[in-house]
Amino acid sequence: MSARQAAARVLVAGVGNIFLRDDGFGPEVARRLASESDLLTADVRVVDYGIRGMHLAYDLLDGVEVLVLVDAVPCEPEPSLENGEQARCAAGSIRVMQIRSEDLDGRAALDPHGMNPAAVLGRLRILGGELPTTYVVGCVPADVSEGIGLSDPVSAAVPGAVSAVVSLLARHTPVNPSVTA
Repeated sequence: MSARQAAARVLVAGVGNIFLRDDGFGPEVARRLASESDLLTADVRVVDYGIRGMHLAYDLLDGVEVLVLVDAVPCEPEPSLENGEQARCAAGSIRVMQIRSEDLDGRAALDPHGMNPAAVLGRLRILGGELPTTYVVGCVPADVSEGIGLSDPVSAAVPGAVSAVVSLLARHTPVNPSVTA
């Protein structure tokens, strides 16, 4: 483990299955963030967990204070005032949510070979941990059929998701780590 990983108190976790097209949104955002290291401070670790839920669970037991999950998320119906359309259901829509322990079901089954973020987070207490300050940066998928590669609307949403993650990180990490007190 590198010194950067050991010191990380903020974890950005890209989750999803790259073999189910838009479900690979989280891993793609993690890849972009990791390649733009100038956007990150030393206390931020970016990991593509894919579908390794147990790996994420164990990493969260390591003193993580802030977790930013990046994942494909289902649309959330929101009636439009004009015509009743589902405004937040458009493929490529970005949603940023804060998750609290009361939002989770601690009884959800944790599959050691899969990734259900709600189950992973809901079972942390049983594993001896606590839910850190947690956010989800999600994108509504257009296509989760078998295949590799994001659909056009979800691919176009990746830069916006990177910006959303960076904005969340700015709340919890130093703005300019080169300035010392």
